[in-house]
This record gives sequence, structure tokens and C-alpha cells, in this order.
Amino acid sequence: MKYYCIGIKGAGMATLANLLCDLGHEVSGYDDVVDYKFTQEGLDKRKIKIYYDSNHSIDSDTIVTYSKAFNEDHRELVRVREMGLTVKKYNELIGDLTSDFETISVSGTHGKTTTSSLITHILNKVYGCNYFIGDGSGYANSKNKLFVIESDEFNKHFLAYHPTISVITNIEREHLECYDGLNDIIDTFSKFANCNTRDSVIVCGDNENIRKIVFQKKVRYYGFNEDNDIYAKNVVLDSNGSSFDVYRDGKFYGHFNLPLYGRHMVLNALACIEVCILKGIEVDTIQNELVDFKNAKRRFAIEEINGTTIIDDYAHHPTEIEVTIDSCRQKYPDKKLIAVFKPNTYSRTRDFTEEFIKVLNKADKTYVTEIDCNREKSEDYPGVNSHIIIDKLDNGELLGENEAIKLADYKNEVILFMSCADISHIKNDLIRLLK
Repeated sequence: MKYYCIGIKGAGMATLANLLCDLGHEVSGYDDVVDYKFTQEGLDKRKIKIYYDSNHSIDSDTIVTYSKAFNEDHRELVRVREMGLTVKKYNELIGDLTSDFETISVSGTHGKTTTSSLITHILNKVYGCNYFIGDGSGYANSKNKLFVIESDEFNKHFLAYHPTISVITNIEREHLECYDGLNDIIDTFSKFANCNTRDSVIVCGDNENIRKIVFQKKVRYYGFNEDNDIYAKNVVLDSNGSSFDVYRDGKFYGHFNLPLYGRHMVLNALACIEVCILKGIEVDTIQNELVDFKNAKRRFAIEEINGTTIIDDYAHHPTEIEVTIDSCRQKYPDKKLIAVFKPNTYSRTRDFTEEFIKVLNKADKTYVTEIDCNREKSEDYPGVNSHIIIDKLDNGELLGENEAIKLADYKNEVILFMSCADISHIKNDLIRLLK
């Protein structure tokens, strides 16, 4: 079949395009962003054609899907509808894939990408598996039985999925432009676990919102608290990473070393370990594979440039920012930390203003760019701009898109870039200056 993906450089859409291509379909796409994005690495590798205008023809038997970041009146969406092409929702196409394989679905407000990557890393080594990771990485082979997928709750997308096993890492307030408060979010995760999941669920029992769900499927709880089915004890966090003992059903299971930073990463590893156990993988294999794990793109990605440490991370929610800053302190306890944050969406900036201020004040200095948003209009959010954060920071400052020079004086320190939006051009400008 032929597929045309509008917004093909988006992390999710790029991954879907990769999978469709791997499964033998003819794939092309459109995007507004001409500049290179990290998500197009897989697209380029597969030689998937990307268009940046509306002058090309599209075959009449092509199925079109599009990113929700594109407004319904976008010229390319209007064009394909006027052509009479079949348009199918992005999440429905993914849902079809989850039904075709034995799917392990990783959901939650935070930690989806790393947890999906951990599970994929081990299952792929042992059995071979298909995967859909939110950093733009995806691969599929029709001969594989297993499929690991990062499952996004935005716009309740994951209610179109039909996994065999579901993981829920945590539940918090997020995407309040799509949900009617926290109870609506909890109810949606409950429906995903109880109605969409075929077999069992693996959930973080330390999260109070997850504990509010009455699970109707077989459930396994993980966390630090000893009332969980699998839990971590004797946790050591240092500049080399994390180590911990795992107890399962009240008995010692094994000692694990993880080349990742922060207690949240230990929780992600626990979810992975429980999935691997359910899939019949031995403890020594899990131990050995975790030691060799390399995290996903833009997840605490470290570069050393002439003594200055640059870290790039996808953190965009206050909780994610806090644990990322804490992880920097764990790895670099003796260095100053300069945070660079690009807010994404006016609604999230408005809904979490005070939380952003609190966590960004944990850095020694914070630079905040203008708000990046391609699915909301600024006029719909009067008074919402980056200064509602900056003006209340202890040591905050606005950073323009072409002002990387402001960061170049922090030699031999840690500069942490955080956003789910594209912030790479500022980082790359800084690297050029440092070199």
C-alpha cells in the first residue's frame, strides 16, 4: 500500500513512517520544517521522500495520515481532501499495527521513551522485536512476534491501541488542553488498562494516581515501596550511574547496575525487568544487557566540548525538568548548572507556571526562550509568554533564538538544554562557538 504522512518529521509520525516502510509499504511525506531534525535520521536511511511544498502529485490510491500539530485548514491537508484521498487518523494506523503483533505498550505521563527503549534493548537482543520509540526510532519485520510501543496519552491517542501487556509508568496532570482535569486523565488510563489491554498490566505502585485505579486485568506493581510486587532496595546514585537490589514477591531477585542517572531511571528499569521476567528472560541476561544500555535520542544526551559539558534532554513538564536537573547534580556535583529551557505550548506554560518557576530555580542560572507552539495560537492565550516564568526566577533571563553567544562564557560548566520542541539550533550554535 501507499502512505503519505503529513508532518513526517514529528517524532511519532517519523516513527510510523519508518515502520510502514519496513513492512513493505511505499511511504512519502510532507513537512513545514525544511531544516534537518534528529527525527529524520531513519527517514533518510530508508530514502523516504520528504516534500516541503504542494506542487507534487500523489497517487489516488494513497492513504493519508497527519500530525495533530497541523491545523485542519493547513494547505496540504486541504489539498489531499480536495483530491478525494483516503485520510486515516495517525493513532488508528498505529492501533492496526498493535493488533497485528504481541504488543507491549508503555504509557504514562513521564518515562515512556526510556522505558520503551530499555524493554526494546533486551527483547530485541534475546528474541528480535519490532519497536516504536518516541524519539523517532522505529523498526519492523513481519516475521517478529513482539512489538514494543511507546503509547502517548495526548488526545487519548492510545485508546486506539490493543496491547497484550501494558505498562503505566505514572499518572500526573498533563495535556490539560485535551483533558478535563486529573480525574479524566486517571479514568482514561483506567480504560486503557482494563478495556484495551488483552492480558496484563505492569504499573508503578508508588504513584498515588495509579493506585486509584481498580484493575480488572492481572496486575503487577513495581516501585521503591515494599508493598509492590517487585521493588528496589539499597539504591546507590553516583557519578557513574545507579545500582540497586531487586526484590520480587518478597524474595531477593538480583543486583543491577544501570548507566543512567536519577531515581526515576531505577523505576523505569524495574518496569523493564518485570516485562522481561514475564517474557521468560533469565536474570543474568537482564543484568548484562542493562549495563550496556544506551539511552534514546535527546534523553540526557551528553557532549563534552573543550571542557564544557552540554546535555540535551526532552524534558518539558515540571516533573521531568526537576528529575533531569537532579540527574545533572548526581553526575556533576562540583559544577555549576546552567539551564536552557524552551517552553512548549501556551496552555502548558499557563497551567504549570508556578511549577516551572520552582524547578527551574534549582539551576544556578536559567535561560528561557520564547514559547514554541505549532498547535495553539498566541491570541487565544492573552498574557501568556515566557516572562511569566522569567520574571519570577531567582536568576533568569530571556534567550533569543540567535543568542547562543550568551552561553559561551560558561566554560567548564554544565549547560542543560531542555524542551520537547526543537532547540538544537541554539545548542549547535553554542558548540560552534565553543570549538
